[in-house]
Amino acid sequence: MTLYLFPAIGIAFLGVLSYVVLFVGRRGRGFPDGPPTLPVIGNLHQLPKKKVFLQFTKWAKQYGGMYSLKLGHGTAVVLTDRRIIKQLMDKRASISSNRPRSYVSQDLVTENDHLLWMNNTPTWRVGRKLIHQDLTESLCEKEHAKIQHAETTQLLYDILETPDLWINHLKRFSNSIIMSIVYGIRSPASNSPYISRLNELVEIWARINEFGATPPVDLYPFLKWVPEKLLGNWVTRAKKVHDELDVLYYRLLAMVRKRREAIGSKGCIMDRLLDQQEKSGMHDHLVALLGGVTIKGGSDTSAATLSSAVQALITWPEVQKKAQAELDRVVGDDRLPTIADYDQLPYIAMLVKETMRWRPIAPLGVPHALSEDEVVDGKFLPKGTICFVNVWGLHHDENIFPDSQTFNPDRYEGRTQFAAEYANSADFNARDHYGYGNGRRLCPGIHLADRNLYHALAKILWAFDLSMAEDPATGKPIVPDTSIETGYREGLTNAAYDFPCKFTVRSEARRQTILREMADAKANVFSKFESTDFS
Repeated sequence: MTLYLFPAIGIAFLGVLSYVVLFVGRRGRGFPDGPPTLPVIGNLHQLPKKKVFLQFTKWAKQYGGMYSLKLGHGTAVVLTDRRIIKQLMDKRASISSNRPRSYVSQDLVTENDHLLWMNNTPTWRVGRKLIHQDLTESLCEKEHAKIQHAETTQLLYDILETPDLWINHLKRFSNSIIMSIVYGIRSPASNSPYISRLNELVEIWARINEFGATPPVDLYPFLKWVPEKLLGNWVTRAKKVHDELDVLYYRLLAMVRKRREAIGSKGCIMDRLLDQQEKSGMHDHLVALLGGVTIKGGSDTSAATLSSAVQALITWPEVQKKAQAELDRVVGDDRLPTIADYDQLPYIAMLVKETMRWRPIAPLGVPHALSEDEVVDGKFLPKGTICFVNVWGLHHDENIFPDSQTFNPDRYEGRTQFAAEYANSADFNARDHYGYGNGRRLCPGIHLADRNLYHALAKILWAFDLSMAEDPATGKPIVPDTSIETGYREGLTNAAYDFPCKFTVRSEARRQTILREMADAKANVFSKFESTDFS
């Protein structure tokens, strides 16, 4: 009897094998066009390990504003068309707000408690709402502007004291603002163990998220059972990030709880989360990571964007001179620029937008996934389709941004409102840039982040002349590498490699203004916050 089973088993095996060869990795009928596929692997063999967004942009020129890729048995679409993005990501946000499966980020690093990587679930919606309610435009204008002004004042003071450490000062500045708002705790020094460890962990996680840095277990789950030492110890690396981030975030949570026991609530985001924890049903790990995702998102992103701005300002000094002329006309010597000057400083607003366009920190954003089948322009997109918004391609579309590699804030003349105004516009052509995401995944900190950049760039250009540093051996200027291919890191945050810059205070009067306003910030703002000076 057993002998008769062998032919049946053989036929079944051949059937499965035939199905895999004939269908897995191949583009389905009615799907958007795209590059040719191979059986089983689809287009995986064509994806570069570095700067994949550059290849996506090349394909967009060949296959159009919506094309498909086969990633093993899965399907992805790459979107470089403003109209389609508005239709699918914004108007159909109810079905396009999930995240693709990521075993590394969702299971190993965050236990599915990280707002960035959660699906569009009730827990995600509650968490996002709780974060957003403290980052509204009105609160940014009425409450957070005082913190931003004070922290930017310290940024100027720190650059005065140790200009060679300007990149570290940018990281401290952006981290301290969001820390103050989330935890009621400042980051007063760029060399604190906390800042150093957070930056290190963010960098390690970014490297883990690089394309090809871990095996494609979401496409080929059997790879989970291959000994990890044969695949770069990827599980151990991911779990180490998980453990150390948890230590960091739980320690901050414990500091808030201890303070609440001693003096009560200070009204920061974490206080509000703890006030509503029982009602919302959030466990401690979720609460800790809600705080963590907010400080992570508010720290490295602003610092990376400002680093790109500095790079552009010393490469195109005429832009710097034009911005300084506007600041000199509006502000003068005896005070720093404030948020109240925004409407009178349109070129600074344009400078912020051009920085976001020129070197977007997330050239592919964070991918979305469809929770239902959908048809777009007559093309079928099955449930589970991964949706990449090709931010790099959109920002360097020569039809919209001619000579796109040139840094030119004048592109945005007449469009100087904050980014949220354009992101929420019904007119997809009005969108200034895609640096803050789309639809229900639009960055909840968009109002704060945009104002961080304004405060920093307005004050830095008011205070300093920026120029290329000189090579001490030759006396020649050290030209920064502005190439996206060779001058920028890979990872979730597309940041420039560190480069030197010379900061020269523009006058003695402005130096004295910085010192005076720093003393005021210490007395009237910083004194209200605890410090993260812990090891």
